[in-house]
Amino acid sequence: MSQTWEGADPPDLPPIDALGWLLVALRAPVMVVVIFGCLGLLLLARLIERPLFGARRPVTPLITQFVCRTVLVIMGLPVEVRGQPMTGPGAVVANHTSWLDIFVLNSRKTIYFVSKAEVSGWPGIGWLARATGTVFINRDRREARAQTEVFEDRLLQGHRLLFFPEGTSTDGLRVLPFKTTLFAAFFSDKLRHQMQIQPVSVVYHAPPGTNPRFYGWWGEMEFGPSLLRILAQRRQGRVVLVYHPALRVDDYANRKSLARALETQVQDGHIAELGPLDPEMS
Repeated sequence: MSQTWEGADPPDLPPIDALGWLLVALRAPVMVVVIFGCLGLLLLARLIERPLFGARRPVTPLITQFVCRTVLVIMGLPVEVRGQPMTGPGAVVANHTSWLDIFVLNSRKTIYFVSKAEVSGWPGIGWLARATGTVFINRDRREARAQTEVFEDRLLQGHRLLFFPEGTSTDGLRVLPFKTTLFAAFFSDKLRHQMQIQPVSVVYHAPPGTNPRFYGWWGEMEFGPSLLRILAQRRQGRVVLVYHPALRVDDYANRKSLARALETQVQDGHIAELGPLDPEMS
């Protein structure tokens, strides 16, 4: 995320009860062992993978995918998939609700996230991001040329990059306007005639009887309390991933028209699954 969305007040959620804390005590240690145990395995595998394959990663993304699927199972959060992930070179864009998106999107397809540079220095999360091949950038127009070169290098090596054009997470009930800056990289001479971008709608259905914004993460919310609340939930909701048809970059005149077309598909998929935004939640 590049900034924090402040468009709505956080939901008033009940405190974690005794059973919830028991679930946290059961789930959290298993999750830590899976994540950091597999991180060690991934780093060892990378020591062999890097000399043999260079920037290509035929093995380690499978470990990442296993970790993400396992973490979601530990949480008890099911993922439903609609549509087909694209094949061939290109990128993916999606709406952004929560830190959960990283696990959900990584669990279904090999992708490499594009993230703001500050994340690389975050304890724990930064280590995981670097180990799994995340692309770190500064959202600064003055660095547009350097960003284009990074995108060209990774995409032409067959890496499928994923970024969140909204530039922030939300309450999960809406899709914010897409920022267009990063789309400029796809119009370079090396990319525009062979790249495609697939829009994905990520839609969270809250657990029965809870606030519809249960899975959202925005404003001044902190990661720790959000994680604890989800681990303490005895009955989870579900996540729906809607993979829309990929769009070819050279079918569009510029970054703004491409971003608008992608935003429309993500927005339409979100509304079709969750329904129009309740005016009281706007």
